[in-house]
Amino acid sequence: MTRGELDRRHIIGELGMRISVVDDALHGTADVTPQMHLPGTSRLRTSIIAAFTDLLAGLLAGRVMGPRVPVTLDLAVDLFRPAEDVRRIVGVGRPVKAGRNVFVAGVDFSSVADNGDGQPLGTASATFMPVPDESLRLPDSALLLDRTRDETMRLDQPFADRAGCIRQEPGVAVLVRSDDGLNSSNTINGGLIALVVEEAAVSTASATSLASLSMRYLRPARVGPLTARATADGRVARVDVRDSGSDDRLVVTAVTRTFG
Repeated sequence: MTRGELDRRHIIGELGMRISVVDDALHGTADVTPQMHLPGTSRLRTSIIAAFTDLLAGLLAGRVMGPRVPVTLDLAVDLFRPAEDVRRIVGVGRPVKAGRNVFVAGVDFSSVADNGDGQPLGTASATFMPVPDESLRLPDSALLLDRTRDETMRLDQPFADRAGCIRQEPGVAVLVRSDDGLNSSNTINGGLIALVVEEAAVSTASATSLASLSMRYLRPARVGPLTARATADGRVARVDVRDSGSDDRLVVTAVTRTFG
């Protein structure tokens, strides 16, 4: 759940998802630009799909749990096929379980290709709970979906560069903490943590783009930089993310699978 969810000065906001309410669902649409591709490919990053999942599902959670701040417990993305030559991505998020202490949402994604053809792309889910600190409250603007958008504030450099995420060595990636990459509880945005997981996984010698990404958030990522280390065996990798500035605590554990 991002701080000022649709603020275009936020890194996730610069991905340009436009969101509308349809009954109890949220529909999100974003144009895909080369800056959103995995380097050296024409494939949309799976971490961006994870960020869109966190955004749509987090907004749904906020509508139920607000004014308390929802935090992500786990998030999973499974793609049916590589997101190759996608011109536009569409996500439809719906509540699955809406309890007082646990909220689960599912998001179905479809794509529009360069030739205009649309097809299902993948499915995702995310689980949230209210942040234990009851003094934290969602800002009034957090759940506003209808607002004037500044279309000039779009991603103008590769996503990893914009987020301050670098591949340190094969299987290791680092993400810095930045004010425009925080969520409503002032910790590092869960969608950006998906990016450092992806970078660690795809930087292993045999990796390609991610077919699936499953993340469990163990504790808030408060300080940074975050260091993600991937241990790969064939197409599957386990990725542990630690907060280097907070006694190297484990904040996220993830499992990824690449396309063959």
